Amino acid sequence: MLRIALIGDVVGKPGRRALAQLVPDLRRRLAFDILVANAENCAGGKGITPDTVNELFAAGVDVVTTGDHVFDQKSAVEALGTPRVLRPLNYPPDTPGRGWTVVHSPLGVPVAVVNLLGRVFMKPADCPFRAIEQALPELRAAARVIVVDMHAEATSEKMAMGWFLDGRVSAVCGTHTHVLTADAQVLPGGTAYITDVGMTGAHRSILGREIHAVLAHFVTGMPQRFELAEEDVRLSGALIAVQEETGTASAISIFQEHLPGHLKENKHTSENQF
Repeated sequence: MLRIALIGDVVGKPGRRALAQLVPDLRRRLAFDILVANAENCAGGKGITPDTVNELFAAGVDVVTTGDHVFDQKSAVEALGTPRVLRPLNYPPDTPGRGWTVVHSPLGVPVAVVNLLGRVFMKPADCPFRAIEQALPELRAAARVIVVDMHAEATSEKMAMGWFLDGRVSAVCGTHTHVLTADAQVLPGGTAYITDVGMTGAHRSILGREIHAVLAHFVTGMPQRFELAEEDVRLSGALIAVQEETGTASAISIFQEHLPGHLKENKHTSENQF
């Protein structure tokens, strides 16, 4: 049985700090083989840089996925030169970087990780459904275990992708909205699904940003400088069990960890273990 953890949007330095401090103990307790982290907001809350993704690798992340903010930093193209850093597959073909990669578990099991970008309420992109359909033959030739990060705004679009790929990939996990959802399930065809694996960053915030500035923007309509929040830092994600021989998921559960010193209780992992 292969165990794969996918961690939700890593926001700025607080999120990177949570990974560095929490992942070693989390890996020991949850015994996952592969760790995937969406980190399109890891550099100052917007974009990626070589230094910030290297921090994530040093913390134990195996693959970094991204989304619509992937190119917000000038050095993003350099960061995408690393095979384990992905940009959405359904960006135009000449876009720098790659949309999927293959990594291996400690026992040598190949695992393909795919990054898709939704189009509903998002910036223009090619069709994610057509993009993954076209890539599936090559993906399935490379690995039986396939994990998809569906980075999208609309719940319906994420769910549609889960059902579209049911029985053809191991997991479809949503990111982008920064809120851990309560709909983790294994679909009838054996694909693990969750609408959003949440946020790794400061939760006393509005999506990782200081509350007052975001409120002022909504109330007045005026532009504001959205500083990163620092309080109540948590790491959120989902843990998936996959039959490595078939690529079929057998279980999915959610977890959320508090960074020590922020709350008295710092272990809030789901009791739904397997």
